[in-house]
Amino acid sequence: MIKTKNAGYYVYRFFGYTFLLFIVAVSVFPLVWVILSSFKSNGAILSSPFSLPDVFTFDAYASVLQQYDLLHYFVNSVVVSILPTLGSLLIYAMGAYVIAKYRFPAKNLFYALFTLTLLVPGHTRTQPIFSIVMNLSLYDTRTGLMLVYLSGGLAMSMFILRATFLSVPFELNEAATIDGAGFLRTFATINLPLAKTGLSTAGVLMFLSNWNEYYYAALLTSSSANRTLPVALSFFNQAFSYDYTRMFAALTIVVLPGILLYVFAQEQVTASVASSGIKG
Repeated sequence: MIKTKNAGYYVYRFFGYTFLLFIVAVSVFPLVWVILSSFKSNGAILSSPFSLPDVFTFDAYASVLQQYDLLHYFVNSVVVSILPTLGSLLIYAMGAYVIAKYRFPAKNLFYALFTLTLLVPGHTRTQPIFSIVMNLSLYDTRTGLMLVYLSGGLAMSMFILRATFLSVPFELNEAATIDGAGFLRTFATINLPLAKTGLSTAGVLMFLSNWNEYYYAALLTSSSANRTLPVALSFFNQAFSYDYTRMFAALTIVVLPGILLYVFAQEQVTASVASSGIKG
């Protein structure tokens, strides 16, 4: 006997999809509007803010990249985002692998301490971090900023990577040990390739956090030579007070790389976070 769906089911689906479409529209529209406005003239934005550009021109992008040296700040953000992310992935992956695959005293205590850092507000670490950076003579350097970012994603990365390594069959490690493989070989040739989903997820989350980070970038740098995009953008808001075209172009350059990265990796991120909740 085939069950027919009643009217309440379709009403529920209608309001559900309507609500989802509303949320998507509210979330996406400001970004789309900023990007489209960056191709319009300042007068067109003021006279008809919601119209499409008559002619798509990249003059505003060329201006902010050359006249305001935005390309230099872009390179700074790339360096202080990618290098700490790669270093953190290597360190956290080895730590999560040991916690997931080996037994040793106080293992659960160490894992709890790592993940409990999620409960510590970031600004409470300001004084010790600032003191350490100053004592190491790394103030107003990209190296000092990268050292801070190196530890930024500890809790979330350990949570994701531990769950990922737990999903790797333990029999593979036993077989590698029987064949004479040591710790590094078993870790690098067997477990890392099978943990690429978790690695990519942790990498994306750490990169986005580093890319968008403003507080420590403003606290630990003072010269334009080491300034990152989020900090530079706060200065641009003053320079572009009434020049909306170049302001929107600068905003697009800042936010678009992170959005594109997440769009391309969203399936792996979603799958890894979901499996972390099950395995962890």
